[in-house]
Amino acid sequence: MANSEQSNCEPPRIPQPIRSDGTGGPDYGPRDVMRDRENPDMLVPPVTDSGLMPNLVMSYSDTHMQLNEGGWSREITVRDLPIAKTLAGVNMSLVPGGVRELHWHQQAEWAYMLLGSARVTAVDQNGRNFIADIEAGDLWYFPAGIPHSIQALENGCEFLLVFDDGNFSDLNTLSISDWFAHTPKEVLSSNFGVDEAAFDGIPDKQLYIFPDKVPGSLASQEVQSPYGTIPISFKHKLLAQTPLKTPGGSVRIADTTNFPISKTVAAALVEIKPGGMRELHWHPNNDEWQYYLTGQGRMTVFGGNGVARTFNVRAGDVGYVPFAFGHYIQNTGNDTLWFLEIFKSDRFADISLNQWMALTPRELVQANLNATPELLDALRKEKWPVVKYDNLK
Repeated sequence: MANSEQSNCEPPRIPQPIRSDGTGGPDYGPRDVMRDRENPDMLVPPVTDSGLMPNLVMSYSDTHMQLNEGGWSREITVRDLPIAKTLAGVNMSLVPGGVRELHWHQQAEWAYMLLGSARVTAVDQNGRNFIADIEAGDLWYFPAGIPHSIQALENGCEFLLVFDDGNFSDLNTLSISDWFAHTPKEVLSSNFGVDEAAFDGIPDKQLYIFPDKVPGSLASQEVQSPYGTIPISFKHKLLAQTPLKTPGGSVRIADTTNFPISKTVAAALVEIKPGGMRELHWHPNNDEWQYYLTGQGRMTVFGGNGVARTFNVRAGDVGYVPFAFGHYIQNTGNDTLWFLEIFKSDRFADISLNQWMALTPRELVQANLNATPELLDALRKEKWPVVKYDNLK
């Protein structure tokens, strides 16, 4: 029966770079057919695509995986996605009890917990400390130069780290083990007021990520500082926010209006339901760095002077849109598309094409576009970040 069913199955269709209008032609040469299936709108671009634009999508699956006892990490920086100059991202996982060691950066660190939970610690320049547990859907933010750590709790964790410099690399951070390993023991002895023998067991190189036992309860780990705790929380529960809901999905925004410490990174968590679309829009404050959490979609970016390009995206991809470029993102699958829009800015800001037209004199819009009354009557003065229409393909 199995063989009979097998014989009746049609072989997978091999996509060809041929548009429905007859342009293009077959590709018989060496090729990666699996890749072409994943990127149908790059193999056969929409007829509205035109001109040349830098690559704006990179998958974490195409990056180097740094494996350590206790977890792993991989990163996307300007080395991997040259257009992404404002922000860099690190995808990291820790086993239960695994530790991202005590360290600090020259850049600010913004993070989103993807799975599991972790305990984070930090101390500021005034000796005030911060110890908190982070769950899936929560954010944290550490300003540049603030020392901190991350340790997975009983189920382990995976998270996204975003840094406010595209040239950042997590493998070049400032780590406590690395500093100890490169400081003479007599200097350490003088600094801490103990014998040199007290440092016989220190690591001889940077630990980066290492295994440890799962820490006790938050209360058991409390450390009282004579200067108190950090007054502005480094933690924010993004997924617990009440979303802005529209027919096509929802949006949750985190910036200094509700996460005051996050002064250099603003973000939005966007949900696009099947058949939905992140509306035509642009951002007037900075480039957009994206991380796709679930589902699949297509993003078209308009760069002016007749240039537009479409990219296919799916979970695990990073997308990038240069400052003020117009764009939209469609859900092309049967599951909900979730992604993060992230900006090097203290505030989230976007301009809706629909709203702009609705708040401009009707006659002027009509003259610019030779717009029909149907279009002009449909314009909305209220912004809908995510839209859904029955005829959306």
